[in-house]
Amino acid sequence: MEKATFAAGCFWGVEETFRTTPGVVATAVGYTGGHTENPTYHDVCTDTTGHAEAVEVTYDPAKVSYDDLLKIFWENHNPTQMNRQGPDVGAQYRSAIFFYSPEQEAKARASKEALEKSGRFSKPIVTQVVPAEPFYRAEEYHQQYLLKRGRTHCHI
Repeated sequence: MEKATFAAGCFWGVEETFRTTPGVVATAVGYTGGHTENPTYHDVCTDTTGHAEAVEVTYDPAKVSYDDLLKIFWENHNPTQMNRQGPDVGAQYRSAIFFYSPEQEAKARASKEALEKSGRFSKPIVTQVVPAEPFYRAEEYHQQYLLKRGRTHCHI
């Protein structure tokens, strides 16, 4: 099993997208990329901890590749919005790929470059590609939030 961590706005919908991907064996929502140890949701919402809402994905590389996960990441949010996704505004909603190895870093950077060259977006892609930092699991009520409510996506 391997890990991948992505931030693409509110973590509820991002988690559901990855959770239902064949080859993904576990997901967890949480906070990463900040400077406060063990932040709470309330802390992160103050926009002062530096954390992003993120999803940690545990996957079987024999069933789904990191490249496939990157494709899902790019297709399920707007990577041109700085510190926001839809109505959610703040640095905790930024677009970021947190890599665990030089191979993941190279693939993430190559996929970002390919997307930039594709012309799919008229604005620059602002997604960060940064080393994985400590991942703090969010409060239990956030885990599989949409599944617990019988929903498949957030309504904007």
